[in-house]
Amino acid sequence: MGVDLTVAIPTYNGEKRLPEVLEQLRVSWESTTPTENFSWEIIVVDNNSTDDTAKVVQAYQANWSERYPLRYYFEPQQGAAFARRRAFEEANGALVGFLDDDNIPAANWVKSAYAFAVAHPKAGAYGSQIHGVFEVTPPENFQRIAPFLAITEKGSKPLRYEPKNKVLPPSAGLVVRKQAWLDSVPSTLVLTGRTPTSMVTSEDLEMLSHIQAKGWEIWYNPAMQIDHKIPHWRLNREYLIPFFRGIGLSRHVTRMLSVKPWQRPVATLAYVANDLRKIAFHLLKHRLSVKSDLIAGCEMALFVSSLISPFYL
Repeated sequence: MGVDLTVAIPTYNGEKRLPEVLEQLRVSWESTTPTENFSWEIIVVDNNSTDDTAKVVQAYQANWSERYPLRYYFEPQQGAAFARRRAFEEANGALVGFLDDDNIPAANWVKSAYAFAVAHPKAGAYGSQIHGVFEVTPPENFQRIAPFLAITEKGSKPLRYEPKNKVLPPSAGLVVRKQAWLDSVPSTLVLTGRTPTSMVTSEDLEMLSHIQAKGWEIWYNPAMQIDHKIPHWRLNREYLIPFFRGIGLSRHVTRMLSVKPWQRPVATLAYVANDLRKIAFHLLKHRLSVKSDLIAGCEMALFVSSLISPFYL
């Protein structure tokens, strides 16, 4: 049975995080008035968890309203791209809205997601306004790297992502029109997402690049607001440096998506030269502080791994 919107929650070992997301989605239903005529559902895609994620969802299902069904699927292939693909396969919605298990949506997030699709029929995907909620105070100059942690605050008006700017929204809080996915995204992507043994990421940018390349519009919708809960360990050097290396190592794949095959050798050389320039200027500006300044160290890890990305994947 088709519905207007599927809210998909990919999760890995999310037993402690999922309840707050599900409780907030219950609030979303309670805030919907009878005159708002759209239907929706929720699916949890368990991406090979080893904890009690399944039991947590089963406990909620036992007392969940059938008016907005809650379904559970287990995806054994590790990686966000596999979980996202499974969500599209199982979703009954014409729209599929993704929430990470640490994303707390505003009470009107579901309504705002549906309303934007109605108002923008050419939108193949659109992202949320995402605010960081930190367990500890972020380091100095954190705003320089905040967008890489899916913090997206681009103002109070809708904004279209233009292809020439080579900027796209994160997958957290992203709504994708299912037809755009079917029209655009290949069955197998090069990037599959972070796993316990690999920090290579940007599978969301690969997906969105394919959608945009087919002529679908990509938007920022500030009416869809999310609080992104960031625990203390995600601001530690031990997490952030490998995280930025993973982003950099995916860069060659995402850069080449908009380049014609015959142009790629020249484009690769141009990007290598630009990465070398960035590294040189960064060293001149920060010198030895790249070892002691966490933010400068993250930026250097990104630049160096971007430089070697053509030889990595």
